Amino acid sequence: MISRIDLRGTALPEGGALRDLLPRAEFDVEAALETVRPICEDVRHRGSAAVIEWGEKFDGVRIDSIRVPAAAIAEAVEGLDPAVRAALEESIRRARLVHREQRRTTHTTQVVPGGTVTEKWVPVERVGLYVPGGRSVYPSSVVMNVVPAQEAGVEGIAVASPPQKDFGGLPHPTILAACALLGVDEVYAAGGAQAIAMFAYGTAECRPVDLVTGPGNIYVAAAKRLLKGRIGIDAEAGPTEIAILADSTADPVHVAADLISQAEHDPMAAAVLVTDSAELAAATEAELKPQIAATKHVTDRIEPALAGRQSAIVLVDDLEDGLKVVDAYAAEHLEIQTADAAAVADRVRNAGAIFVGPWSPVSLGDYCAGSNHVLPTGGCACHSSGLSVQSFLRGIHIVDYTRDALAEVTHHVVTLAEAEDLPAHGAALKARFGGEVPQR
Repeated sequence: MISRIDLRGTALPEGGALRDLLPRAEFDVEAALETVRPICEDVRHRGSAAVIEWGEKFDGVRIDSIRVPAAAIAEAVEGLDPAVRAALEESIRRARLVHREQRRTTHTTQVVPGGTVTEKWVPVERVGLYVPGGRSVYPSSVVMNVVPAQEAGVEGIAVASPPQKDFGGLPHPTILAACALLGVDEVYAAGGAQAIAMFAYGTAECRPVDLVTGPGNIYVAAAKRLLKGRIGIDAEAGPTEIAILADSTADPVHVAADLISQAEHDPMAAAVLVTDSAELAAATEAELKPQIAATKHVTDRIEPALAGRQSAIVLVDDLEDGLKVVDAYAAEHLEIQTADAAAVADRVRNAGAIFVGPWSPVSLGDYCAGSNHVLPTGGCACHSSGLSVQSFLRGIHIVDYTRDALAEVTHHVVTLAEAEDLPAHGAALKARFGGEVPQR
């Protein structure tokens, strides 16, 4: 059901050579570019009509307008199951607690007397937040996108989610209800590459945005890549991943359950166990069978995900090698189920989010830990971070020098400008002092 990769007995290679030994889903965004290019161009030229037609082709439902009526959003929250509403409200509350602490404040540095540089943080003006709507419904992704944008101070927030045939061409009502609970009333029934193009180019119904965030399938990722520059993006999200670093103290029941929980997302989802305990590996394999038999989404998601090349049990000699492996893998979600898990977690360099010990499973982070679940995938956690308030802010430097402060440093600026063969740069300073370098 799940393969093994045995790295015991030899010194682990470094860098890319180690990464090449580890399981990973095939996710060729470059190949998908040619598929999404005509879709994006069509939306660019024909606007909402193109969004509607591509939605009919891919989502199987024809709609009259991409903008979700306010009445439908209100109706969705009124009809929401009270238990689901309470859970969403608690998820929102906890996410606000964490993301509010991420706010940055303006800071001024006095470089020299009379010379200061101030860094102020300004939110982007308008964002488009994408919420998937394929195999599952993700109101949690509404929370994870909207809360940091609101806490950053973004004024214009638009949400897009695919139209659903079962709901008259509207996004899933639970997604609409989550928007209502967050005070978001600009929602569009648009999915896939056409939704990203709608945000980038704008239509008669949707003004263009400055930044697009949120996970999606390979066509959403390809559209983000194609349109990056015209819009800012958070990341090109690939298939979801869990890596678990565990030793003999881990409970195989917990480990198997957490591997399955990630595998149920998608047949391309990655589930990786890294351990120095052959006994735990065997016990986890044995535990997978009854747990899978007791759940749903078995043949269409869980079994192909666990059997795919992206999933494996990786055996290592010791915990030190285990740390090298998980750092090379740079998982979206990394669980540490070892003795002294907090100390081990503190040594990890590369992960989207780290879950410490047996009582901090990834599922908690998906919904109610307060952390954000929009995280880097495909090894990008070695250079990228998850979605946060900072994702929606821009740092702007404000330079303010007096005459005397400029005079004091002009000779250095002139010297460096001439060293770079850009004499007009230096002349711009000398012009302020009668064409000469001022005496110090």
